Amino acid sequence: MNEVRSDVSFKVSKIFVEGFYQWLKFFSKDQKKLTKTFAHIFNPDVFYVAMIDEKVAGFAACARPENPSVHLVQKEFRQHLGFWKGTLAYRILKKEFEDKPYPFSIPENMGMIEFVATDAEFFGQGVATRIIQHIQQTTPFKEYALEVADTNLPAVKLYEKLGFREFQRVPEKHPKQSGLNFYLYLKNIPDKKI
Repeated sequence: MNEVRSDVSFKVSKIFVEGFYQWLKFFSKDQKKLTKTFAHIFNPDVFYVAMIDEKVAGFAACARPENPSVHLVQKEFRQHLGFWKGTLAYRILKKEFEDKPYPFSIPENMGMIEFVATDAEFFGQGVATRIIQHIQQTTPFKEYALEVADTNLPAVKLYEKLGFREFQRVPEKHPKQSGLNFYLYLKNIPDKKI
């Protein structure tokens, strides 16, 4: 596992776009264009990347409000998506990724696990499990929380298997458009000797 470096940010962006394409295709159906658009957003101080045979197999972030996982630059969105669509994408996604507050206070000893994704080539090989375990073993937090869509059943099952338990759910304001009913918030207090 390595922290994200600029040489892998494009590969991370490709997996990110594939994983979140259902929501991102509104801005462009061209996945290559979206990959270029998002390559700049990942904070290398908080992203952890799993490499297998020199390929990016998956990643996740462990962030805090004072050190967020992503930072969006409007100029990059306009450059890759055009002025109007880039501006629209930037405004909507900044609200969703950067400015969206969690519906609970985050204590000093809690790390927020975000943007967990695995490359399709490595599905079912335990990549996400190992990344989350690595984060829990190497970061200083006593507890971890994450957000997941209620409709993402494979992710919910994985997190429950890793000891995460739901402590809050928030209804989605536009369930027909988003394809989900609730945001589930789960937390875990790991044994650091995993």
